[in-house]
Amino acid sequence: MEIRDLRRCALGTSLFPFTTMVNDWNSRQLQECKKHGVELVPAPAHLKVGIARSVREGLQPLNGLRIAPEGDTTGWYIWAGTQWSDDPDFFVPLHVEHLPSWCAAAIPYLQLPPGWRFLLAPGQVDVWFDADLLKGKPDAN
Repeated sequence: MEIRDLRRCALGTSLFPFTTMVNDWNSRQLQECKKHGVELVPAPAHLKVGIARSVREGLQPLNGLRIAPEGDTTGWYIWAGTQWSDDPDFFVPLHVEHLPSWCAAAIPYLQLPPGWRFLLAPGQVDVWFDADLLKGKPDAN
């Protein structure tokens, strides 16, 4: 069985809608990088983000930050609400390919390079560079 057949089975639909959806995401990611004048840094579907369980609860605002990718990760940390936690169980690993079911709103920002952040809330979209993120461990401040 080919990969496209596995995707068709997994999605329970034809490959065309899946391909269209992925092309739309890639286009939006490219637009976001161009908007900010940065080279895109891929976040492949097989790699992971760190994501807080609060994201699935729909808390606002939605926050994301990217440090340097390492190992099987993209470097992205995504959480919802106003509280960041250093608790080791606050973030769980999630493959990028599963992110749409958790938080499709984050997808346009995934190819921004390390050092970039976003904050999304009703009527508000903030995207900015934070040089402190290039120093290593993420921090909500």
